[in-house]
Amino acid sequence: MTMLPSKARILHRLLQFRYTCFGSPSCGKAASSRLVLGIETSCDETGAAVLDETGEILGESLHSQKDVHLRTGGIIPMVAQQLHREHIERVVQEALERSNVEPSQLSAVATTVKPGLSLSLGVGLEFSQRFVRQHNRPFIPIHHMEAHALTVRMLQPVAFPFLVLLVSGGHSLLAVARGVDDFLLLGHTLDEAPGDTLDKVARRLSLIKHPQCSTLSGGQAIELLAKDGDRTRFRFTTPMGQTYDCCFSFAGLRNQVTMAIVKKEAEEGIEQGTLLSCVNDIAAATQHTVASHLAKRTHRAILFCKANGLLPPSSPTLVVSGGVASNQYIRKALSLITEATGLQLLCPPPKFCTDNGVMIAWNGVERLREGKGILPPNVDVCYEPKAPLGVDMTAEVKAAAIKLQSVRMKIPN
Repeated sequence: MTMLPSKARILHRLLQFRYTCFGSPSCGKAASSRLVLGIETSCDETGAAVLDETGEILGESLHSQKDVHLRTGGIIPMVAQQLHREHIERVVQEALERSNVEPSQLSAVATTVKPGLSLSLGVGLEFSQRFVRQHNRPFIPIHHMEAHALTVRMLQPVAFPFLVLLVSGGHSLLAVARGVDDFLLLGHTLDEAPGDTLDKVARRLSLIKHPQCSTLSGGQAIELLAKDGDRTRFRFTTPMGQTYDCCFSFAGLRNQVTMAIVKKEAEEGIEQGTLLSCVNDIAAATQHTVASHLAKRTHRAILFCKANGLLPPSSPTLVVSGGVASNQYIRKALSLITEATGLQLLCPPPKFCTDNGVMIAWNGVERLREGKGILPPNVDVCYEPKAPLGVDMTAEVKAAAIKLQSVRMKIPN
């Protein structure tokens, strides 16, 4: 005779069914893992994503302002702020809906609070603080560059410490990542970032009028046209050749390029705003000089790390991230350096190099795991437009005055 299950066993099975449903991918893994909502508004992308603690992306949404800023010739902070305000609620709601996760199921909300455009950062922070207070969720403030540095760990197991080069429209820096919130800063930009330089050169060349480039960002347009250009036709000097540190400077290069453009406009008898016949060659030479500068500073950082035991002796790694890291020519230049010095080069896929909510959520996951920087919902947080990353070691690097052996930068387009 079969005995009927007790009420307790029936209840247990019902709970098991409920757990199985909510833990399955179709139900958003709500009960099987801690979940983090990431929100990104540091510049001109409104991004949100929900990740579980394994790094699986359960739902994401992104609103890009690129087309608007292409028409205005650059990012206007007040325009970026207004566009963030118009789209942030929808973007966050889409990420939650696509993940099938309710706000009450979130373990924390992680949001970029530094560095970036102050007006853009303010929108994301204001929305997030209102959200966590409404739903009584913990809040994790995120350093934008820290998030870029750690994104690779979402995609593959990369142990600390590793060297990281972060290059974007607003930043360039070299640092040793020793932990989730432990960085040694070896070098940073002294004036403008490489992405900003490429964008300004593209605007000065009026590449938006080029039939192949009308929908591309400045950096993308430079990379595309450079493929058919002769980089040796214009010989720009690599910046800071006699300064033996790991800091970057691109403003001088931009001045070199501008003078070359003015000279060619005079030779061709055209006014500013008209496409030159040699735009492909100028694009190729500019891109090569940017790549060479990044590669040489990274080479010195590697040698400094080796001399001071900052990287593991076996399988040391260079991680390259940020929007400019999507440039394949620059990746090839850096691969020449890592091959010559015995490092492994890792670059996240292009979609994870640019700003997005996924990288912010992952940084939140990493901090949640280690219990670092987690705040109750009622704590007031301020955004920081300028914020250094980690402990500044730039003076020590400069004092080491490491001279580089030549590495032939023969890079196919």
